[in-house]
Amino acid sequence: MPCFESPVDGARLHFVDHGPATGQVAVFVNSSYLGTEMWEYQMLPLAEAGYRCVGFDRRGHGRSDDVWGGFDLDSLADDVDGLLRHLDLREVTLVGHSVGAAEVVRCLTRHGSGRVSRVVLVAGMTPGLVRSADHPEGVDPALVETGNETFRRDRAAFFEDGARAFLALDLPGNELCDAYVRSLINRCLGSTARAGTALGDLVLTLDVAPELAKIDLPVLVVHGTHDVSAPLELTGRRAAQLLPDSTLKVYENAGHGLFATHREQLTADLREFMSGS
Repeated sequence: MPCFESPVDGARLHFVDHGPATGQVAVFVNSSYLGTEMWEYQMLPLAEAGYRCVGFDRRGHGRSDDVWGGFDLDSLADDVDGLLRHLDLREVTLVGHSVGAAEVVRCLTRHGSGRVSRVVLVAGMTPGLVRSADHPEGVDPALVETGNETFRRDRAAFFEDGARAFLALDLPGNELCDAYVRSLINRCLGSTARAGTALGDLVLTLDVAPELAKIDLPVLVVHGTHDVSAPLELTGRRAAQLLPDSTLKVYENAGHGLFATHREQLTADLREFMSGS
């Protein structure tokens, strides 16, 4: 099983590397709770089309080590950079979903853009979700704390009860079979309770707004109109306004899980963005 050692603490982090070794490279950074399997509808078609697609399981997720520490944003960003260095990847399109989008941003502002040429923020939690002095329109932190407490009390119910809203299954065009939804819930349960709790706490303090203005690369921001986890106006649209060189694509009726419900649209947009057209 391919792994690399985290530069933070030596934790073994599992990665996948699909497609031709010489193809244009896309590196995928996952949502909370999920491993690289979440990107199956993007990574496999892109690899078949000649792109090199790389992804890794965040610490405490998928097949990576079950560890206690390293869930602060700096350490998570160091793990992303560690993968780029381990495989000596260059001219990368760095793709992050949800909290993974914040890891992408921090990786760039912490380690520079020498290995990265383009960025995609998919349903990102960036620049930050929670209300603060600089973000008075944000979500009441008490609501996030309540959700975190629900997770601590019964994370199985948390995933089960939240799946329909996560995928916006009650909206037209978002039909997914029950088997897929069940598999997604099971994948979420495969992450550790410690990892989920730590990332929930991270969302409470997440604020990368000042960092977005420092990203000197083309950025594609993809977001759904019905994302209840990271509402469009608080995250995706705000991120696009703060970034110096951004393109915002809004998916109608899409929720946070648009990588599944809008799979073909997302894959096509990634391919178009990577081609520079």
